[in-house]
Amino acid sequence: MFRTSVMMQVLYGSPLLLLFILMSGGYAVPKSERVIEKTLSDQDHFKAGDHNVDYDHDAFLGHDEAREFEDLSPEESKKRLGDLVEKIDKDQDGYVTKEELTEWIRYTQRRYLDQDVNRQWDEANKEKKETIDFDAFKKFSYGFLDGFPENEIESSDHELYKDMMARDKRRWEVADQDGDGLLNKKEFYDFVHPEETVHMRDIVVKETMEDIDKDKDGKISLEEYIGDMYHGAEGEQEPDWVQAERNQFGDIRDKNKDGFLDFEEVKQWIIPPDYDHAEAEAGHLIYETDEDKDRKLTKEEILEHYDIFVGSQATDFGEYLVRAHDEF
Repeated sequence: MFRTSVMMQVLYGSPLLLLFILMSGGYAVPKSERVIEKTLSDQDHFKAGDHNVDYDHDAFLGHDEAREFEDLSPEESKKRLGDLVEKIDKDQDGYVTKEELTEWIRYTQRRYLDQDVNRQWDEANKEKKETIDFDAFKKFSYGFLDGFPENEIESSDHELYKDMMARDKRRWEVADQDGDGLLNKKEFYDFVHPEETVHMRDIVVKETMEDIDKDKDGKISLEEYIGDMYHGAEGEQEPDWVQAERNQFGDIRDKNKDGFLDFEEVKQWIIPPDYDHAEAEAGHLIYETDEDKDRKLTKEEILEHYDIFVGSQATDFGEYLVRAHDEF
């Protein structure tokens, strides 16, 4: 769901690669999970069934800040993490509680979303108007195609780009709540991050089903479900996590036990009701690092397990700490 002109420029000479990258942001791409939680991280929460520590780093710091930390020595990383802990401990009692950690993760989530939408809004809205129309967005997202002679784009690729634009147009119309054909910044936010807004979530489910439902029968079979996340070589033994997913399909996902996932079953899968990803991530971080099992973290416990929060290495992070202090 992320489209930037920088990405377009980097991939300008490779339409198929560009298509793959675009697909990873809101279109079909094999991944280990589909549950909507990408606002915490662009990383998959699990890799081949194992917890992905890069997801934790992004959730705790935000994507850009987590990448900055990767160039720090362990000593500098711990020092700056310690400064950050003092900002998270809002009541300054020497402990980071689950509530304080959840609030911090929600803060990084909001900052990430705002930065992402602001960047795309500024790049698509060159004239700095109060609203933008779909043609302006299409030029921003697909204008790179104008640089390719028609005979250099295979017909199959051209059809895929057309499908992508049609999907964007459909999502645009759902985000356009007043029906004037234009999106203000709030509507544009809903368009870019539909998973964050209740009235947009059905379009997320519809897009997901279109991605996975290869035979276009309006439902997802077990084979399609597994095929979306795992492509083994011929004769290769399936990993245990794939078998676990097969069991999940039958035991949990397929509510009516008809062997398929329909629209409502997919919705409960990718947008589970009453599930707070920030709270769940805070609980996970505490579970992994709470040495004395008192359900809260000291600064020492966090620094002892600093690699879970910020990576074993992590550039200058001082400017971020100043921003965090001012904003949080």
